[in-house]
Amino acid sequence: MAENNVIISIRGQQAFQDADEESVELVTEGLLCRDHDAYTLSYQESEITGLGGTLTTFQIEKDCVTLMRVGEVNSQMVFQEGRRHLSMYETPYGNLAVGISTRRMRAAIDDRGGDIEIDYNIEIDHKVAGMNLFQISVREKKRSLISQ
Repeated sequence: MAENNVIISIRGQQAFQDADEESVELVTEGLLCRDHDAYTLSYQESEITGLGGTLTTFQIEKDCVTLMRVGEVNSQMVFQEGRRHLSMYETPYGNLAVGISTRRMRAAIDDRGGDIEIDYNIEIDHKVAGMNLFQISVREKKRSLISQ
């Protein structure tokens, strides 16, 4: 299993009915691991995202990306282009069943990093509640030339 320290840049856009579009950008350090044909990308959420104390992991396979969050917030979302998956989303107010319909998904990752783009709808009670797009760029963390 190959492991690499990486810099992860995440840009997300969300549009909910009757609300202005929101954009979020986050740059953080994480870990990229390869196990045969699949990659795992993980990072610790911060208080800035409102998910402090949560480990976020993307499992990246050929035509499927699974997002898992464990900690203060627990959830699992499956993204597969042209498919709808039902997910449980645990909130402080109770559990919520949501549908994830992926319009477009592209993942080009190798041992040194790459890019992921996922365009999807979140559905609650079979009605679209929000449209989301996130773009993730993963790059090798450069080693410092200065020893401490």
